[in-house]
Amino acid sequence: MSEGAIEHGIAAEDVAESDLVTSRGVFRAVAFRDPVDRYEHLALVLGEQRSDVLVRMHSECLTGDVFGALRCECGQQLDAAFDAIQREDSGIVVYLRGHEGRGIGLLAKLKTHALQDSAGLDTVDSATALGLPIDVRDFGPAARVLGHLGVRSVRLLTNNREKVRALRAHGIRVTARVPLLVGENPHNVRYLTAKRDRLGHDLPHLRVPDAVAQGGEGAVGQPRQDGRQLVEQALAGDEDVEGGVGEQLEG
Repeated sequence: MSEGAIEHGIAAEDVAESDLVTSRGVFRAVAFRDPVDRYEHLALVLGEQRSDVLVRMHSECLTGDVFGALRCECGQQLDAAFDAIQREDSGIVVYLRGHEGRGIGLLAKLKTHALQDSAGLDTVDSATALGLPIDVRDFGPAARVLGHLGVRSVRLLTNNREKVRALRAHGIRVTARVPLLVGENPHNVRYLTAKRDRLGHDLPHLRVPDAVAQGGEGAVGQPRQDGRQLVEQALAGDEDVEGGVGEQLEG
């Protein structure tokens, strides 16, 4: 490719690649500066499959991904995505920068956390109470790097159908949605409940008892089935997976 050439909107000088040795194997690390948002994002690629690729679009979450915060399930989802890709020995994780707090940034996210703790608001109301948007993430960078990598179709690891619609809107064929379910704990159960009830995330394993739903402290429902088991069943094509996860989608 000649200097300055553009492929799927990403300039050649805005891409760098190298091997990345991890505890889960050797990935091809593809760093790229997106031509629209100008953030530097990262795609971690395992294997050469380019059709029906198992893909996780993961929004940056410093508190969860790096420091293991229990208020969200982000770090656990990232681990589960890598586990699923390792089992298949093929797949891509696209790590999207600038998505902290669904796009509001780290400072604003911590302000919403403080309001959740002091006023008992959920993740949606704490944002709007501060005059902040609920979700301003752009998944265009993920679509552009998938195009750059020659990916023709994906099976998307997500509980959020909006991500499916977003990728399709950018021209990426999504053939299946694979669940990425992790267990709840006393610190994230209200967060997960808000994602399910107010943001439309598909969380069939989540069972919230009345004590939690009514504002009680500490009570956590037992999941009907372990989240990682649901992921494994969906990847295996088990049609009896509870809640319809692992759904096949028309291209």
